[in-house]
Order: sequence, then C-alpha cells, then structure tokens
Amino acid sequence: MVYNKHIFICVNQRAEGAHRKSCGESHGMEIVDAFKKKIKELDLPVKLRAQKAGCLDICDFGQTIVIYPEGVFYVGVELDDVNEIINEHLMNDRVVERLTLENARAKKKIN
Repeated sequence: MVYNKHIFICVNQRAEGAHRKSCGESHGMEIVDAFKKKIKELDLPVKLRAQKAGCLDICDFGQTIVIYPEGVFYVGVELDDVNEIINEHLMNDRVVERLTLENARAKKKIN
C-alpha cells in the first residue's frame, strides 16, 4: 500500500548504563499507540501510517519521530504533542516548528 504520509516513531531501547538516551525507555510505544489510535478515530481521506522504528540516531534531543515524505524530524515529543502533530502536520501540512530538530539544534547553540 502507498501512503500519503508515513510516521516513524523511535522505540529503540539501549542496554542499562548506555551513554546515550533511549526513546523506548521514555514512552516510544505509548506514542506509537497514540498516533495509531487517533489516526484510526479520525478516518481521514488520506492514507497515513504510524509505526515503530529503530534508532533514528539523534537520541540527545529526546523522543524522536520522523514524517515522510517531507523528512521532518520532531524531537522531544511528548504524548501531549501527538494531537498537535496530527492536526497541524498530517492534516494541514503545517510543520510544528517548536518540535523540529532544526529548532532544537538552534536552541542548543544559543544555550
């Protein structure tokens, strides 16, 4: 099946004591489930797929998801952000700037 948008949510889990953060340890599967539930509830006219993914290799910024075909990476994603990402990005093609990797990197340079 071809999807209009594909959401990959990191659920990677690292070994205890690893030097890098792990999305799966925070709430990766909860976010996968939240996306799937909300997408199903909305029954949108476009084909969307949310699924778990392995490491997206930007662990230092917290829970990470990426949406294709745009290739937009969202970091520090919390359960409360799922509805906003769906409403803004998936339904209205508006990037949620405050959650983008670029925004997080810019803030890190400032701090």
